[in-house]
This record gives sequence, structure tokens and C-alpha cells, in this order.
Amino acid sequence: MEQITTKRTAEIIAQFNDAFTLHDVSILNNLIAEDCIMETAMPAPNGSRTVGKKDSLASWQQLIDGKGTHFSPEEVIVMGEKAIILWRYNWAEGLENSVRGVTIITVKNGLISEALAYVKAELKS
Repeated sequence: MEQITTKRTAEIIAQFNDAFTLHDVSILNNLIAEDCIMETAMPAPNGSRTVGKKDSLASWQQLIDGKGTHFSPEEVIVMGEKAIILWRYNWAEGLENSVRGVTIITVKNGLISEALAYVKAELKS
């Protein structure tokens, strides 16, 4: 059962990542649970929290539709219903115009029920 769950989670995460790399929010329509909880990495320091499919899709659409932006998954780790996506998000050319982060996703009953995003940020004293 664990292998089947891990395989299904991996398939869902691959589609999730495709939505961002292909700039196609419609891919997410059949992947998100109605009661999905999403926590974004921005704005600092704590990001924002969204509850529900409609609001989660709207938040992700802003990222997906960003002009000149590019999302690059660096590594995906899947364990049962949990997935960890290490990624880089660019808003222009060059590493100085990017941020690295991680999103921890929970998939239940074949749908994304929770997505918690965190970023690496520069500490200023």
C-alpha cells in the first residue's frame, strides 16, 4: 500500500510542478482538494495562509502568470502522502534575481490537501 501511495503522490507532484514550469494553472484544477490549506513564503516574515481550493488556485495563479518568471524544481522527495520539493524561483535572469525554497505537500485521497512553502532569505543585521 505504501508503494502505491508513494507512486500516486509522485504522479500528482509531477503534474503540480508541470503547472509551474509550463505556466499553466489549469493543470492544478483537478489536483487541489476543496479544503486545501496553503501557506506561502511571502510576504516576510511569515508568509500568508490560504484555505480552500478557489483561494489556493488564485494564489498559485499569481506565481504561474508572473511575466518573466521561471520555476525550477531542483529535487523532489516523496514518502507516502508527503512530498518535499526543493526549488528555485527566478523573476529575472541571474542568480541575484532568484530565491531558493522548499514546499512540503500532503496528498490525501489523490488531492493536494496542504502545501507549506518556505524560502532561503538573506539575514540583515
